[in-house]
Amino acid sequence: MKLLIHKAALAVACLTSYVSADLDDTTTSRFQVEVPSHLFRDEGYRHREALFGGIPYGHEISQMVYYADSDLCDEQVDNRKGYPCTLESDGKCKPWETPFILMVDRGTCMFVEKVRRAQMAGAAAVLIADNLCTCASENSNQCQSNPGVQCEGLEPIMADDGSGGDITIPAFLLFKEDADILKDVLVNQNGLVQVKMTWDTPAPDDRVEWEFWHSPTEQTTKYFQSVFEAEAKGLGTHAFFTPHFAIWQRSQCIGNNVCDGLCTNGGRYCADDPDGPGSINGADVVIESLRRICIWNTHGTDGVGQKWWNYIKEFGKTCDDVAFPENFPSPQDFSCATSAMARAGIDHAAIESCMLQSGGTTSTGTNVLLDNEISALEQSGVFIFPAITINNKLMFGKIDNKNVFNAICAGFLDGTAPDVCNQCESCASNELENCAASGVCSSSPVSPGDGEKGGVSTGTLVGSLLFTVGIMGGAGFVYYRRQQAEMRDQVRGILAEYMPLDDDGLSTQLTSKGSGTSI
Repeated sequence: MKLLIHKAALAVACLTSYVSADLDDTTTSRFQVEVPSHLFRDEGYRHREALFGGIPYGHEISQMVYYADSDLCDEQVDNRKGYPCTLESDGKCKPWETPFILMVDRGTCMFVEKVRRAQMAGAAAVLIADNLCTCASENSNQCQSNPGVQCEGLEPIMADDGSGGDITIPAFLLFKEDADILKDVLVNQNGLVQVKMTWDTPAPDDRVEWEFWHSPTEQTTKYFQSVFEAEAKGLGTHAFFTPHFAIWQRSQCIGNNVCDGLCTNGGRYCADDPDGPGSINGADVVIESLRRICIWNTHGTDGVGQKWWNYIKEFGKTCDDVAFPENFPSPQDFSCATSAMARAGIDHAAIESCMLQSGGTTSTGTNVLLDNEISALEQSGVFIFPAITINNKLMFGKIDNKNVFNAICAGFLDGTAPDVCNQCESCASNELENCAASGVCSSSPVSPGDGEKGGVSTGTLVGSLLFTVGIMGGAGFVYYRRQQAEMRDQVRGILAEYMPLDDDGLSTQLTSKGSGTSI
């Protein structure tokens, strides 16, 4: 318990040191009010981006805003509630007209829950209106707290609670003083508000530099890591990739057993314990991180690192900390890592030599490669893991192969993007890997209105034709049976009109017998 409390304290201290800095230097988005025009600001409005959802890098969303007058913490969302309200003949407000951006209040439930409910209600994007002033804004009279409500030191981070994989729309958190301005127009004036949310990838040129900050035991991006090798290869040297690892250092741990199990080199280099009381500890994670750094330094100088990606994929098949915790490499047994390197075409002896020559992990001295990782983290502005930076700017939203691929492609100067960007930008996530290898989407594009950018596959065409023929054939059969029935009725009518029949005569023969019908 003491160890867990100490870890939590160190994590909070580390996170606070990063978040207290102004995130505007690392974000890639912009928020602007277009209507009413007197609220337009040349510099835009301050905001925070969600660390989940789909981010349309290189694009913008410009739509009218509805204020839900709710925090959307209830399961049921009333799309006739809120502002602006246009009354119908029955005296009720008209439902929200799509497309729209929905503004909701910050409340007691998770950010992911709010955005998910807004998405299900048809919102194209979400604005979360903070209901608390930051103390700095309150002290400078920029923000006025509600009666009896205390200010907060920092704006919250809109983090993923682990369930945000189904969120496909973006979300911003607005500072209270700015959200109140929009509420005044929407509620008090029942007026129209239109805003624009823009996502740019900064400093575009003919090569994009991107970095992936993570831990070998981080779970939410395991699928991304297992499949992105094809996309990385497709982008080639047009995109220069560098992996980084979540290694932290605290002076309190050096020479102190309070961090025992989390650190190597006498407490110099530490990582979080991924499984609590399980068999894997933070020191094992540090060692595996160093192994991957050496693999990258040996095979990733081209910025693509195909063998590095191959190792990540092979490692996940047999050494994963969740699926195969008994196989996760340790100082006593790293045979699983050795086997994964062999399958990836990597000389394990050269990698072990790199790890040792950099300073190793068993002594109390320094390791130059791990020191470099800590320095890179301090200079990056990255404050939460996992994270992607593109051209030195933090990428927000869900880390999956499609989001990352599209964000990288948006970072190229116009006319300089590689062919794979144009060929595969409209592919679904589960088709992107094949498209990156072949240059062709296996089905129609997924983006609305982009049908002209991709063809229909042969399988889809044949399936559609067979379906159509089946429907027509079925309809023809039904029509034939109906015609036969009508003909029998007509014959019965003729016979009844021209031939005198008794109850036991021909009329009996005109009834169905078994599966056949006699006339």
